[in-house]
Amino acid sequence: MTSASVRTKRLTAQTLLLAILILQDFIPALGNIPIGPLSLTTLQITVMIGAVVMGPNTGMLLGGTWGVITWLRAFFYPSSPLAPLIFTNPLIAIVPRLLVGLVAGYLFLWLRKVMKQRWALTIVGAAGAMTNTLLVLGGIYLFAHTPAVAKGYHTDVAHLGTVLGTVLATNGLAEMVLSMILVPAIAIPLLRYTHFNDQK
Repeated sequence: MTSASVRTKRLTAQTLLLAILILQDFIPALGNIPIGPLSLTTLQITVMIGAVVMGPNTGMLLGGTWGVITWLRAFFYPSSPLAPLIFTNPLIAIVPRLLVGLVAGYLFLWLRKVMKQRWALTIVGAAGAMTNTLLVLGGIYLFAHTPAVAKGYHTDVAHLGTVLGTVLATNGLAEMVLSMILVPAIAIPLLRYTHFNDQK
């Protein structure tokens, strides 16, 4: 296969992943799955799939795109009443999503050398999901510790940290488990039939 056809294949795959990511973000049932009182975000899974199948650069492209969409939507088309109070800050909206792709991509390159692929992908799923959750919630605590944000979480400023900890222990852990299941399930067959990320 010529280098031009490889580049075309990569570009096509990246475009497809970007399209899936955008659809997930704008179609609630795809990007946020309601399970009882929880709403599980699935966009980090697409970012991690891109990172492990196509490499860290693609992971960062997908994560950065997700972050920029989150940031822009907070201004023009908020996904919730809290979004304009939180996600207009790029340190909360963009940086965590960007780092999901970076962490997932490089962690997989290292782990696949020291353990079986399935276990490596399971750990990547956990680490990528926690990267997003911890940095977003940490960003809220550090940069959006305001009465308006606390009211949005139905608490006061003094107890905002406790409420964010509860979100971590419920939504955060549920998203981590979902990612640990779906990242290997989707990535293993893709890695078997593609060779985008064969760097040693």
